[in-house]
Amino acid sequence: MTPKILTNLRLIDPEAGTETEGWLRIEAGRIAEIGEGHRDGTDCGSKVLAPGIVDIGVKICEPGERHKESFRTAGAAAAAGGVTTMVTRPDTLPAIDSPETLEFVNRRAQEAAPVNVVAMAALTKGRDGREMVEIGFLKDAGAVAFTDCDHVTTNNKVLSRCLTYARSLGALVMAHPQEPVMSSGAAVTSGKFASLRGLPAVSPMAERMGLERDMALVEMTGARYHADSLTTALSLPVLERAKAAGLDVTAGVNIHHLTLNELDVGDYRTFFKIKPPLRSEDDRKAMVAAVASGLIDCISSFHTPQDEESKRLPFEEAASGAVALETLLPAAMRLFHSGDLSLPQLFRALSLNPAKRLGLNAGRMEVGAPADLILFDPDAPFVLDREKLRSKSKNTPFDGQRMQGRVLATFVGGTCVYGDL
Repeated sequence: MTPKILTNLRLIDPEAGTETEGWLRIEAGRIAEIGEGHRDGTDCGSKVLAPGIVDIGVKICEPGERHKESFRTAGAAAAAGGVTTMVTRPDTLPAIDSPETLEFVNRRAQEAAPVNVVAMAALTKGRDGREMVEIGFLKDAGAVAFTDCDHVTTNNKVLSRCLTYARSLGALVMAHPQEPVMSSGAAVTSGKFASLRGLPAVSPMAERMGLERDMALVEMTGARYHADSLTTALSLPVLERAKAAGLDVTAGVNIHHLTLNELDVGDYRTFFKIKPPLRSEDDRKAMVAAVASGLIDCISSFHTPQDEESKRLPFEEAASGAVALETLLPAAMRLFHSGDLSLPQLFRALSLNPAKRLGLNAGRMEVGAPADLILFDPDAPFVLDREKLRSKSKNTPFDGQRMQGRVLATFVGGTCVYGDL
């Protein structure tokens, strides 16, 4: 591979928390040199170069629902969105709960996706919360974490057994904290807006209750734990106490809960129906502040493709979820342009922290690190047209919205997989 020098850059180092002007040399798939000032090479016009996004919780619908998303289409969307590593969810048909299914997924990803793909496996067989999967075998087969996604394990004895066994193997357990009975059938967050719209709702307290239960079990077992999508201010004191007590706990938030609120549902717009439901503006601001302080560790897309038939239904019957691989970066730029988060803070949560939590060699801007990088213009304006998204499914809440932030090139192992550099 011919060495490549990119110059006239704004270099983002999320670990050091810095933004500097300089250049970078790529050789043999890795970052070979980084320097300040100017050097002969490909002039990048003072655009931003940052570590590629490590996106935890991407749903790719192979096996079982390939008409919604495939590794090929998701990989193309990821490359166009600056996502260099997709961490995929096991909520497929069938669930990824055996080494054989995981091997199929890994093989398909390697064949079809131009970006790195690592897979999570289910925590219980069929994600039904009754019987633990073979965590050791799945970990040996490459599973980077274990989760039943939005299927909450209600049997505390089963969950404590899973956490204890995972701890003995050093495996990471990821959960979606909700009190399942209160959350069942809910389409929006409770409050005046939900009452006016006549929609079934859930109190934000349900998330806190779920997280309190999980933290008690983590304290009992000593397991490694990650809350995949916290969304309410009520949950933050629980997370803060757990971290202060020394529990091995991290948490993430998805981009929609950082940039949208419950009022965006408007006149029953189902593309805004996600799980957990969109929260109040106060909750949204609290989540942004928690990312800025480092209390919330990761930002993800929570990419969930749904076909038109499942979204073109009455609001409470419509499927939850939104595609977000290509919209993650421009949506995150809203937080930058509003002054809420700096670029180093954003990429700490988008790249560095997810890679660290999963033990991946990614997310860093340093000599010797893999050259998984994105070059982007944070100021480039555009109007999003969902029909131009590379995902098979087009269920985005940002359709028709004015956005800023366009990816110019994506590098995976030093190879340009999007753009023309």
